[in-house]
Amino acid sequence: MMVRYLLILIQMLLLSFWLGFSSLKAQPMIDAEERKAVVEDLSKELNQSYVFPEVAREMSALMKKKLEAGKYKSLDNPIDFGDQLTADLQSISHDKHLRVNFNPDQNKGMRSGRGQESEEDREKRMDAMRKQMQRGNYGFKEVKILEGNVGYLDLRGFMNPAEAGETATAAMNMLQNTEAIIFDLRSNGGGDPGMIQLLTSYLYDKNDRIHLNSFYFRPSDDTTQTWTLPYVPGARNPEAEVFVLTSNYTFSAAEEFTYNLKNLERATIVGETTGGGAHPGGTRPIAERFVAFVPVGRAINPVTNTNWEGTGVSPHVSVPKENALKVAHQMAMEKLAEKVEDSADKAYFAWYGEHLKALNEPVKIPVKDLEKMAGNYGARNLVFEQGQLLYQREGRPKMELVTIDKVTFALADDPGIRFVVEMENEEPVALTLKRLNGPPERSERTKVKP
Repeated sequence: MMVRYLLILIQMLLLSFWLGFSSLKAQPMIDAEERKAVVEDLSKELNQSYVFPEVAREMSALMKKKLEAGKYKSLDNPIDFGDQLTADLQSISHDKHLRVNFNPDQNKGMRSGRGQESEEDREKRMDAMRKQMQRGNYGFKEVKILEGNVGYLDLRGFMNPAEAGETATAAMNMLQNTEAIIFDLRSNGGGDPGMIQLLTSYLYDKNDRIHLNSFYFRPSDDTTQTWTLPYVPGARNPEAEVFVLTSNYTFSAAEEFTYNLKNLERATIVGETTGGGAHPGGTRPIAERFVAFVPVGRAINPVTNTNWEGTGVSPHVSVPKENALKVAHQMAMEKLAEKVEDSADKAYFAWYGEHLKALNEPVKIPVKDLEKMAGNYGARNLVFEQGQLLYQREGRPKMELVTIDKVTFALADDPGIRFVVEMENEEPVALTLKRLNGPPERSERTKVKP
């Protein structure tokens, strides 16, 4: 079955390459006349719409100067020309949202009425987008409950709530009883601010009205605001400790979600500094075969009165993205153990916190001490193999152990069970099974296993 999938994948990649190559061959190369038309049209679009007029003028002047000097003359491939224009624009603006692409089909679909598609073309495009979003489950990659009643949501994109609202509601309702929530945005490149508003609303009480962000838009010369919603379907979780995982790929709307919660002091950010894109905008047709994403607005956070453009969002806890989840999970247990007052609750979170710390910061025990502990303890056995201890109940498979301290071990697959080796005169004399919930069971050592 796996071989079949690999063959299908290879065939799809080859077909994709052939189609792309054929499409490029079918498209004529770009000439001087088209290069000039692109520069003129792009300059006009930037001067009319780009969020910072003075920067638009600088970018326009640079492109025209390079065009007149023949700097673009060697760029016969339209894809290369688009890439070069992008690099030139970003060299001045440092705006990662601002891009120019060779895309004749998209241009054609938008050119009627300069950005106004026909109803038929719009429906076709929207149907294709819906299908793509549905196949990706609207960005909701994984929702689960981690050890210690910590909710985890791996979100790959912020989709429009009009399409993705039901999926978002299902995800947040699954996490309604958790005492901490980890939003994993390490592979999230952005999306729709409406989803930011919806998800954030689940983290506040219905009576709270929280100003999340404001956006200034140059074309209309006005400012809009987003606030938490007075109603969301299902249950909210305003008491949950919140963590957001980030990477250098985290961008745009994913950064806004992170930046909002950080400045509202509603979440702890763990991971890497994000990409640094805070300017919303839209795609514009340029000349006959190009399109450009032109940022037309800027975010204005109500706490900082600025945004994350060019700087990204820095984490509270800076760790490589690969380690962010395990660090955040351990922090959640530690925070909850400090937060709760009930002794049983404290013991619960401390128990899982110790287990996670042992996984993140392994305890080293000398091999000779591990070998010494191996043996029979009634029906329970500690087995020493390949430098580590394993647990085995008589007649059952061996199970991997996690070292908590020099005499305490937990089942790797069931952190709710631990084994404590009782030592006397530096020799093991008994093994006690401890459960998170339930009485301990002590078994005296009966013999040393060879």
